Amino acid sequence: MMKQPLLWVGLLLACLLGAGGLYAWQKAIPYEQVVDRGPSPEALANPYLAAEHFLRQQGLSVGHANGLDRLDDLPAKGHSLLLLGERSNMTPRQVDQLLAWARSGGHLLVVAEALWDEETGKSGDWLLDRLHIHQTLSDDPEAPSPAPKKKTPDLTKLYVDNETAPAYFSFDTDFNLTDPKHVAQFSANSARSSHLMQLDLGQGNVTVVTDSDLWNNANIGKHDNAWLLWYLNQGTDVTLLFNSDVDDLFTLLLRHFPQALVALAALLILALWHAGMRQGPIQAPAPKARRQLQEHLKASADFLMRRNGQGTLLRALQRDILRAARHRHPGFEHLDTEEQWRVLEHLTRQPSHVINQALGPLSAKRLSSADFSRQVACLQTLRNAL
Repeated sequence: MMKQPLLWVGLLLACLLGAGGLYAWQKAIPYEQVVDRGPSPEALANPYLAAEHFLRQQGLSVGHANGLDRLDDLPAKGHSLLLLGERSNMTPRQVDQLLAWARSGGHLLVVAEALWDEETGKSGDWLLDRLHIHQTLSDDPEAPSPAPKKKTPDLTKLYVDNETAPAYFSFDTDFNLTDPKHVAQFSANSARSSHLMQLDLGQGNVTVVTDSDLWNNANIGKHDNAWLLWYLNQGTDVTLLFNSDVDDLFTLLLRHFPQALVALAALLILALWHAGMRQGPIQAPAPKARRQLQEHLKASADFLMRRNGQGTLLRALQRDILRAARHRHPGFEHLDTEEQWRVLEHLTRQPSHVINQALGPLSAKRLSSADFSRQVACLQTLRNAL
């Protein structure tokens, strides 16, 4: 009999749950939510990943290199090499290799790295100086009007043949390219400065830009930045080089084998400790009683000799002689040199050539041990005679 009420309670709960579910299903509105998880690991490792994908979509073959050794097997004709990375460690030999590759028919795109120095006549960027293209800071913008309008970006314009409207690019307008020898075939300019120049070189050509940030993952989709990258490299196979600084051996070992380096360091410390151990009993210090005054004086003289040279000791003896002569002969310091030497002949009973040798000007050259000893003995003779 008790099972019948429980059955009715179960049916009631099932009806309530069904009605609630039907009501929720009628009121629920489906929607899609996009969760931004940030750049992928590939995009973080490659700042020009979007540029590579875009060029491939345009039908171009795109490769990526980490060093200039790629030039050894990279044909010149029909190929473009984009140097988008830091290259301050590039040698003059590598510059010659790059320019020779471009002269053979390749297209070379480089980013200007250094500012032109008028005083030295160079910028420090070997490649830029060889191309006779200078990079400077842009002129300061004009002062704003009393009621300035909303600031618009200063975009770089490029007019293309058979096109009425220019293409716009977001180069960094703080820098400016100049062509003092008029070697560039065309350029792209903003209101303040020039940011792209292309010049013919042998059978190929070279494009110089102030910066390549407009082609990184964050900016390539803005304005006509992507179109410019295609326009400069159309009809060629593209190789991007932007990681020319390969990690050295120690960095690679520290990254992949840190435990081995720690063990090696501990082994070196133990080896040095073993080599530095004393072999035998400790030698007791010499007793202080044996250190006589004569030894202290000799050590002090040797120290002054090594530190200040012979001239300091000889001049000190000369000053002692002149000081003793002033005590023996009042007004001695007011006499001229010849009078002083005559007074010293009278006081010391020494001949004139001894006084001349002792008090004459010192030689700038270092004296031999025998000459130095004779000079000191002569000075001491005069001092003792006073």
